[in-house]
Amino acid sequence: MSRTLFCADFCAPRGLGNRHVQTLLPRFLRLPSLERETEIINLPDGDFVELAWALPAPTRADAPVFVLFHGLEGSFDSPYARELMRAASEMGWRAVLMHFRGCGQAPNRLARAYHSGDTADAYWVIGQLALRYPRAIKVAAGVSLGGNMLLKLVAEQGGDGLDLAGAIAISAPLDLAASADALNRGFSRVYQRHLLHALKRKVTTKLLAGPLPITLSARQLAGLETFWAYDNAVTAPLHGFQSASDYYRRASAGRLLDDIELPTLILHAADDPFMPADLFSRLPAPADAVRLEIARQGGHVGFVESRQGRLGSWLARRVAWQLECWAAHLAPHRSLAAGPDG
Repeated sequence: MSRTLFCADFCAPRGLGNRHVQTLLPRFLRLPSLERETEIINLPDGDFVELAWALPAPTRADAPVFVLFHGLEGSFDSPYARELMRAASEMGWRAVLMHFRGCGQAPNRLARAYHSGDTADAYWVIGQLALRYPRAIKVAAGVSLGGNMLLKLVAEQGGDGLDLAGAIAISAPLDLAASADALNRGFSRVYQRHLLHALKRKVTTKLLAGPLPITLSARQLAGLETFWAYDNAVTAPLHGFQSASDYYRRASAGRLLDDIELPTLILHAADDPFMPADLFSRLPAPADAVRLEIARQGGHVGFVESRQGRLGSWLARRVAWQLECWAAHLAPHRSLAAGPDG
């Protein structure tokens, strides 16, 4: 076994181990209650993103900061976001979620939106947090699309380019082309259809408001039934890529795993229906700063466990443990290769 690869200690409850059950189950569990405060952050290009701050906020200026990046068409109200934000907040961290453009409570201003490799907004927000809380430890986490984006950002910036003590990526589609293929097979087409419906609804609203810099009618948009088709017709031209293939190649973070210098934890399920089973055999071996934990089960951002007779989020528990570990023992840029007991 690689010195950076470990078996995650997640164990699915009896009868709930199916990958689709794990993927869908969080939507049927009660969302934890969590108050928020919304803040608008204006971006250099004239657009904006919405930040959702968990309340109550710590009073100490040097309280550690947890910043979360959600998945495709996710938000503060996504089950995983509520669980992770609440866990960090209850530990005394200043927890904030950055909504990607157009994913908050208001549509964004520009024709463009966001995509899996769009690191500029996250870089800007992390920089703003560094200015506000210069003495605070900061950890960023990304889920699904947000996880791919975060790993790409961390690899691009090197060990000293971000004011972060560590990064956590959960269920990240590190090979976007392979994920697009996986989502077009079998039951996974249900997820593809659901996500594309949300994306196309937003684009339809923008088309009705005025012309977009893409040659696409509302009827043609409605006919895009796969991620390959949608990304080729919408994502790529809106964001400066030549095609879906070009977008997938340039935006995928998997090819950069061996460039990561910041302490990084990657959590992944081998049965994730959004990705091929051999995902990590397609990618370069992670750098020494990366700890990759793969669970046999868990689905896509599922990881629902049973503790004391109640169903709950293993992800929230695992991430909380990592935050505690970094806050108590890790100085910025120290390698995680030694593992939890190192």
